[in-house]
Amino acid sequence: MKLVQAKRDDLLKPLQAVSGIVEKRHTLPILSNVLFERVEDRLHLLATDLEIQVSTSFSSAQKGTDNYQVTVSARKLQDILRALPEQAEIVLEALNNRMQLRSGKSRFSLQTLPAEDFPRLISSGGTPAKIKMAQKNLRSLLLLVQYAMAQQDIRYYLNGMLLVLETDVLKAVATDGHRLAYTSIKLRQQAETHEVILPRKAVQELIKLLNDTEDEVRIEIASGQVRFEISDVELMTKVVDGKFPDYARVIPTNYQKQFVIERIVLQQALQRVAILSNEKFRGVRWTLTEGQLRIACTNTEQEEAFEELEIAYKGEALDIGFNVTYLLDVLGNLASEKVTCSFGDANSSVLITIAEDNDFRYVVMPMRI
Repeated sequence: MKLVQAKRDDLLKPLQAVSGIVEKRHTLPILSNVLFERVEDRLHLLATDLEIQVSTSFSSAQKGTDNYQVTVSARKLQDILRALPEQAEIVLEALNNRMQLRSGKSRFSLQTLPAEDFPRLISSGGTPAKIKMAQKNLRSLLLLVQYAMAQQDIRYYLNGMLLVLETDVLKAVATDGHRLAYTSIKLRQQAETHEVILPRKAVQELIKLLNDTEDEVRIEIASGQVRFEISDVELMTKVVDGKFPDYARVIPTNYQKQFVIERIVLQQALQRVAILSNEKFRGVRWTLTEGQLRIACTNTEQEEAFEELEIAYKGEALDIGFNVTYLLDVLGNLASEKVTCSFGDANSSVLITIAEDNDFRYVVMPMRI
């Protein structure tokens, strides 16, 4: 059974779109595979890890009405296609529990597993909230907060991103308990209020799939599931079950001490000082005095690093410590020329904002040094 005949890139591109979620090693061998489904003259590709499902389809050069399903290793097939010449003509055939790949004088025979054993995510039902927005806007929203998500935290609800749909506003929040990133965007339409936690892996895959264009992405948010349609790719993900922290209480609203500084200048000074920071704790001390910010750190070898920056600051002196990684994360993910740093006292968090986006907030808790 001939599945498809196509140029290498015409097959590699949809395969790459779905195979990003495939785990290299899995307790269920079939989850390392991608499902190929031939329906008339279209070839559908689908991959899942039981929590997230990505699918796409394209028109195959092979016309016909014979429908067929087969699963094959996503990684092996992708590696073979990448190793073939760009303009190579590819023929995929399913034959005797094997997938045969032919290209010129190259031949490959891959093991398959029964398509009927391949698991699929089932729609959770109900009436989801439906919204549309430009791909670049959703991508920007995710990028502004994704670095603050926790990694393998025992509080599993922190290992993801909170999406809050409030009428015509979409909010994104991420926190690992030590810092919090928040942003929001105004939508062109209104929808029913929903609040869901996207898994970390789904957020990372979305960022890869979304383009920096005005092309539309359609989103359906239900209580247990979120679905994204990005051009000809569909990503469906389960949501994390748990109660996300009250982010509004964490974001300061009354800080009086503040200064504005060029983002690159602050970023580069922190990068230099961080070279001699303690590898485990990554602590850096900020000393604020009139007109000056002094950044310092030491390590267990008694080595020291100091940076002095001129700033327009006229408040009272302040001495406060932070994890330098948390500061570098936000500065590396912003595109603004300048950032505003606002403070309460030596035991309070720092609030970082930007003039270009009044909705963006980044909060870092202080640390003892």
